[in-house]
Amino acid sequence: MAEIKDPENTILMELKDGTVTIQLLPDVAPKHVARMKELARSGKYDNVAFHRVIEGFMAQTGDVEHGNIEEGFNLRAAGTGGSDLGNVPAEFSKVPHARGSIGAARSQNPDSANSQFFINSKDNDFLNGQYTVYGQVVDGMAHVDAITRGEPPANPDRIVSMKVAADA
Repeated sequence: MAEIKDPENTILMELKDGTVTIQLLPDVAPKHVARMKELARSGKYDNVAFHRVIEGFMAQTGDVEHGNIEEGFNLRAAGTGGSDLGNVPAEFSKVPHARGSIGAARSQNPDSANSQFFINSKDNDFLNGQYTVYGQVVDGMAHVDAITRGEPPANPDRIVSMKVAADA
């Protein structure tokens, strides 16, 4: 496991195959980092499905409104919701959408990010400057690569639990 240098800005995401360690980038996208930490700390990401997983592109999750597999899960609605918190304005930067980077999912409106995020499975430079990057997988990308594919997958994988490392 990678050494955790900043536990307050590190996310531990448990998947079926093991832990994915995400280093957050508070200096790049402080509002997005704060939102992810707030939702993780309140347990909102636990049991949320990966509702859109495209081979050679990315794995998307984080719909805390419709994506919880344990509470009223609706496969058709997964991906359409956010959280009960307001949207987060875009925090575009020069940080590239490289393999393992965490991007904020949103609608056509750049300021519509809320709780959903995606993990890039390869370098997706065409997304640079269009979606906020606010983290980087530093350990466990093999577990991300093993997530069940589909738009949506018939039997989606889930985030088993998600915590801020400082609290783990």
